Amino acid sequence: MYELLQTISGPEDVKKLSIDQLHTLSTEMREALFNRLTKIGGHFGPNFGMVEAEIAMHYVFDSPKDKFVFDVSHQAYPHKMLTGRWQGYVDDAHFVEDSGYTNPNESEHDFFNVGHTSTSITLALGLAKARDLKGTEENIVAVIGDGSLSGGQAMAGLNVAGEMHSNFIILVNDNEMAIAETHGGLYKSLQDLRISKGTSPNNIFKTLGLDYIYEENGNDVESMIAVLTKVKDIDHPIVVHIHTQKGKGYAFAEQNKEAWHWCMPFDRKTGLPTVDFGPEENYLTLTQNYILDKAKMDPEFIVITPAMPGAIGLQPEQRAQLKDQYLDTGISEEAAVSIASGVARNGGKPLVITNMTFLQRAYDQISQDICINNSPVTMVMNFSSFDGLTDVTHLGIFGLSTFINIPNLVVLAPTCQEEYQTMLDWSVNQTEHPILILIPGNGLTHRAVDTNYVDLKYRIEQQGEKIAILALGDFYQKGQELAQAIENEFGFQPTLINPRIASSVDEDLLENLQINHELIITLEDGVLDGGFGEKISRFYGAKPMKVKNYGLQKVFYDRYDPAKLLEELGMTTPQIIEEIKQMI
Repeated sequence: MYELLQTISGPEDVKKLSIDQLHTLSTEMREALFNRLTKIGGHFGPNFGMVEAEIAMHYVFDSPKDKFVFDVSHQAYPHKMLTGRWQGYVDDAHFVEDSGYTNPNESEHDFFNVGHTSTSITLALGLAKARDLKGTEENIVAVIGDGSLSGGQAMAGLNVAGEMHSNFIILVNDNEMAIAETHGGLYKSLQDLRISKGTSPNNIFKTLGLDYIYEENGNDVESMIAVLTKVKDIDHPIVVHIHTQKGKGYAFAEQNKEAWHWCMPFDRKTGLPTVDFGPEENYLTLTQNYILDKAKMDPEFIVITPAMPGAIGLQPEQRAQLKDQYLDTGISEEAAVSIASGVARNGGKPLVITNMTFLQRAYDQISQDICINNSPVTMVMNFSSFDGLTDVTHLGIFGLSTFINIPNLVVLAPTCQEEYQTMLDWSVNQTEHPILILIPGNGLTHRAVDTNYVDLKYRIEQQGEKIAILALGDFYQKGQELAQAIENEFGFQPTLINPRIASSVDEDLLENLQINHELIITLEDGVLDGGFGEKISRFYGAKPMKVKNYGLQKVFYDRYDPAKLLEELGMTTPQIIEEIKQMI
């Protein structure tokens, strides 16, 4: 099945093939993609749409002397196969050896471990600048697509590139999509260029001082070889705008590009996932229902997302229902939160939604545009949990320590369905604070909760003695388990506290705990450095109270097993019980 692919140890082998063999190679590569993606999932549409283009890149250029930088690098699977890593696609035993993104630890053909968007142009500009300083002559190629041009860093990179006077090639993969549909005036320019086959005067690239060439047949290997041969060794910056079909080669993906941007393991014949997504009702469906109901009842409410409606599962039909109460800013978290601050300042009720890993890009705007102005913006973050996204580029575990230390920002960590729903509703309607809500990373649980969070105090869920457990957010259930284990092991009932508010310290409650407690245990779903537990330790710093913080280390974990990680960190209940024996 993979006769040609298995002969490819590197790009030099690609160059030996005839055009007919390259066509056969593209078929084998798509079969290899199917083999991997049907079994472990991953980015489907971006890779199926770039097979021919990446074959042509390695046929024309001389990697790794010529350097490729892939934006997000979620479309680099074909590149990996062509640089000797095909076993990670055809042999199940080798899947784990190949990450879903470029990785310099895997190959000399990868220059950055990257998984966030809109960075390829600027990273490649740095490579080009170093080349020019050293006086070497290699080609530098930045590959960007899937809506990534809408990110401010990409636009800044185009602006800088417009002043260059040396080789720099920007390959714009235009598949007419981001993850969802594209938004913004930039994509009107790309549309005009597609319709006119590259001749429209509405050309943003030329406006920025860049040379430009268009190739309509981005999924034809001969056409791609021809256009890349034209620009190889060029002495100035140029944009190569190619038109491709996202998901090419699989009807389900071609017809529903948004759903097939990324996939879980699936059955090839039916297109249906082969893994259980859990109960139909979950935190995403709760959020969707809240948004749709709130929009109907309150014309001042608006949902703002930086090209991530999938963060809470808003489908195209739901977005259509929201009409003007839905705004997609493109891949720009900075714009999303700043616009939200303006909406709130003028009396609107903005709700910003995305994944925690992506919100990091907007730290400055959250601090400056929202929090200094104390704008009542609500931000809801998905995948902030240690057992959510586990690729090193997509970790959400740094969110707590990143955002709980910004003045005026209230970070809420709900522990159950009722608490999440009441916090969300209270937050959107209040006008006192900017608020960040962490969607719990575990399954739905139920418990009686407060409906008003004005006092921003911790809540004692179980009054006990000697040991107090402060279990934050989705680690509250771990706190419940630990409390029961303590009672079973030591014969007394500990105090169990639901902090709820991760960004502040309930000093009155902590003072009172000193009366009949000798040990405080904190549990948090995030890194300890700068996190919630450290605030508690600092409060008790000059006092006789013992404090033990449990959380994650300041480490770039990558593709880990969440259960094994907890064990390695000594955070399982039996391990904590053993430590308690040494402390009391």
